[in-house]
Amino acid sequence: MVSDTIAAVATAVGEGSIAVIRVSGPDSIDVVDRVFKTKRSLKDADTHTIHYGHIWDPDTNESIDEVLVSVMRAPRSFTMEDVVEISCHGGIVSMKKVLDVVLQHGARLAEPGEFTKRAFLNGRIDLTQAEAVMDLIRSKSDRAFGIARKQSEGSLSKQIQALRHVLVETMAHIEVNIDYPEHDVEELTNAFIRDKCTEAQAEIERLLKTAGQGKMLREGITTAIVGRPNVGKSSLLNALTQENRAIVTDIPGTTRDVIEEFITINGIPLKLLDTAGIRETSDVVEKIGVERSKSALSEADLILFVLNHNEPLSSEELELMEQIRHRPVIVIVNKSDLPRRLGLEQIQNTLGEHQMVLMSMKEQKGMEQLEMAISDLFFSGQLESNDLTYVTNSRHIALLKQAYQSLSDAIHGVDMMVPIDMIQIDVRNAWEQLGEITGDTAAESLLDQIFTQFCLGK
Repeated sequence: MVSDTIAAVATAVGEGSIAVIRVSGPDSIDVVDRVFKTKRSLKDADTHTIHYGHIWDPDTNESIDEVLVSVMRAPRSFTMEDVVEISCHGGIVSMKKVLDVVLQHGARLAEPGEFTKRAFLNGRIDLTQAEAVMDLIRSKSDRAFGIARKQSEGSLSKQIQALRHVLVETMAHIEVNIDYPEHDVEELTNAFIRDKCTEAQAEIERLLKTAGQGKMLREGITTAIVGRPNVGKSSLLNALTQENRAIVTDIPGTTRDVIEEFITINGIPLKLLDTAGIRETSDVVEKIGVERSKSALSEADLILFVLNHNEPLSSEELELMEQIRHRPVIVIVNKSDLPRRLGLEQIQNTLGEHQMVLMSMKEQKGMEQLEMAISDLFFSGQLESNDLTYVTNSRHIALLKQAYQSLSDAIHGVDMMVPIDMIQIDVRNAWEQLGEITGDTAAESLLDQIFTQFCLGK
């Protein structure tokens, strides 16, 4: 439990109709009461009530803003502390003046994520739910938002806690047999440990099966649009984003840097990277752009390889196909409205089973086929059941893999007739690794690292 009172702007900084200043802590009602003029003192206000009045500076007796103040008394608040939220006029100046006067009269500026951290420390949520709060804010698609919302409600937490309960039962059984070896039946104990560890492993494996899709839904699929100059890469970016995001001309080498844009296709977030045309060039600036294109190509989850229907394959394209043949690739044959001079058979022989989509940016043809090809490549045309809990966080995925390995070590120990007190070390390791996911066994340094990634008012 913490004893000081914190305050921060809870809404986005900038012009808007309303800005919210959030205050949390044991003295939050007293602090705001000192700077809030209304007919009735906030100290007498019931919980979950809203009050009209003005924020003023007691030192200068100057009125600052006309506001509405919401009072939420502990423990019925997000942080499980007394919370007061001041709704003032939006705009940088007005919100800064209101925040400044609150800080001058008893509160301190909150650290990034400190409100959510207090909710965690006070037992309202666990660490997976806390991290899901940030995922809700950063969601780039309806599907990612839905997954984050389920995790914020505790869907993943419940499954992790159930797993830990299985391992606690296993450790308790081992402890009894260590303390009372005369009652131990070795074959039965080994069978019990193996069954429980196998049961936990199967559940971890099920969760990890969703990790690839979940991580992509959370972070987006990094998608590089590559090809030689003037094949229609920037036109494709503009078509996908439905705006003139990139300059399009007939002059080769127009794009000289990597342009980033986020879009959503069939509920799947894509981080699009429009790259400079890959070719040999003596232009210093274009050469830098080509190097950045190659870097983006190496980091991409998906490659949209754009070719010109009206031109035969160049040596650069043949070389590029050799580089990407074992990567997730969709071949886009643009300018299909023009006569074909491109050897499609040669492409299929080189790239094998990769999907090919005929498109015409000029006539706006082929976009639906491209969207379906992307869905098919990553999610077999559809996402998993709505009832499935997705593991989306890289930290969670790593810890689940560690716990799975610890359980494998325990099972191996059983098979090798290792003493059960040694096997217990592996079972406890798995229990602690799962506890790091929910925060039950997380170190303070890890908590600090996680919550500093949050925005200031959250």
